[in-house]
Amino acid sequence: MVVDFHSGTLRLRGWQDVGWSQASVAERMSGIPLVFDDRDDCFRCDAMWAGKLQARLRNLESDCSKIDSVSTWEWLAGPDPTWQPSFRDQRDIRLRPDQEQAVSDFEAGGRCGLLVMPTGTGKTVVAMECILRAQCSVLVVVPVRDLMYQWHEKIREATGVDAGLIGDGVHRVSPISIATYDSAAIHMPRIGDRFQMLVFDEVHHLSGVWRGDAARMSTANFRMGLTATLPSDETRLQALHTLVGPTLHQQTIGQAKGKTLAEYRVHRIAVSLSESEQNAYRGLSETVREFVASQRDLDPTFRWEDIHKLSAAVDTEPERAAAAQNAMRAYRAKQKIEDQAEAKMRTLEDLFRLHSGQPVIVFTGTNVMARAVSMRFMVPCLLSHCAKKERREVLQRFADGRYPVLVANRVLDEGVDLPEVKTAIVLGGLSSQRQAIQRLGRVLRKGSRNEQAVLYEIVADGTNEVNRSRTRRRNDAYRKTP
Repeated sequence: MVVDFHSGTLRLRGWQDVGWSQASVAERMSGIPLVFDDRDDCFRCDAMWAGKLQARLRNLESDCSKIDSVSTWEWLAGPDPTWQPSFRDQRDIRLRPDQEQAVSDFEAGGRCGLLVMPTGTGKTVVAMECILRAQCSVLVVVPVRDLMYQWHEKIREATGVDAGLIGDGVHRVSPISIATYDSAAIHMPRIGDRFQMLVFDEVHHLSGVWRGDAARMSTANFRMGLTATLPSDETRLQALHTLVGPTLHQQTIGQAKGKTLAEYRVHRIAVSLSESEQNAYRGLSETVREFVASQRDLDPTFRWEDIHKLSAAVDTEPERAAAAQNAMRAYRAKQKIEDQAEAKMRTLEDLFRLHSGQPVIVFTGTNVMARAVSMRFMVPCLLSHCAKKERREVLQRFADGRYPVLVANRVLDEGVDLPEVKTAIVLGGLSSQRQAIQRLGRVLRKGSRNEQAVLYEIVADGTNEVNRSRTRRRNDAYRKTP
């Protein structure tokens, strides 16, 4: 009987040679989702089941002396010695008690599971400690390019190893490597059997069908998921538990506030639209409502998300497509009024004066709004399509104090370390509590002066922003502040 890795799956072959039928294979391997592949006359399952399949076959060895466990499992039980990393701990740090607890919980859980820790409490430090203790090949998976290079530098500082990079046009695979989620999903069919440990930073990105392949197609027995907030949707959370493991450690912002994180305040500032803005907003809202009502008369199952497909049906349903396009224009015009209300800009100017001489991050809801703020106040903005060199240069100048303000849409939501920044202003965004916590986390790292952090949320009263703000503030981190 032979088990091998093939394109992100495991193939079980030779079961006929030991006298097993297809039915008996299914019976003996119950709990492992094996599927018969008549193209290759074998059983297959995702590579993530490697450890469980290996254990099951070892338990069956006594029942079938024909199974050659050494040759069958050599690729799992004894990895290629040339692929084993060689590194030593070069850090000059001492883990805090809460970090030690996270490491202990991870190891007690069999090195498979999720660690939930607020931004700024040292998730990377905990992961690095676990990597150093494991002393095995490891792939770190991150959501964006900036985090990939940030992890590369942290690994170099901690171990002296020039880690491999998979993403941003680079494909250099080594026993310690960092990849973006998309690159990991693309290349895992070829490299899925080369790593014994996976570390998923911002693991909530893994729960989607496409990115989940980064975990499904790997044989790694050790799996760590790092995040500040778990998905609220039970289906997505269950997907993470299946792909990575159960929640082994959980810490809230409230538990870390004033200890490992800075003390903080959250202020919500409601501003009024001008009379002309209010009139335009009401007219646009009515256009959207009338369109939705008319579509639900035609199709009771219609949802707003269906408008994109409907607007493209210009050949088959030209009238409905034209109405959909008109509604989309009205919806975007509403968003523009919410984003760029004149009162928001005046309030923003007042806050810049109030915090003059202090570094300030401004979070917007759209790229258009980020550019509008950047042009009005002549401050730099970072967007997702900015080149790597530009991002590094802007972030470095902001950290050095040469830029007093930095504007961003979603680029700074995750994984950027700016410990001296203690003021953030939110002008717009999603209703997502995760995004709200991530943005709050940008100002919660304790800086050298141990200052109190403050986050301002500017909301246009009488608009949909109010509902989005209420949803964001349902998290305990927002409830416990003024």
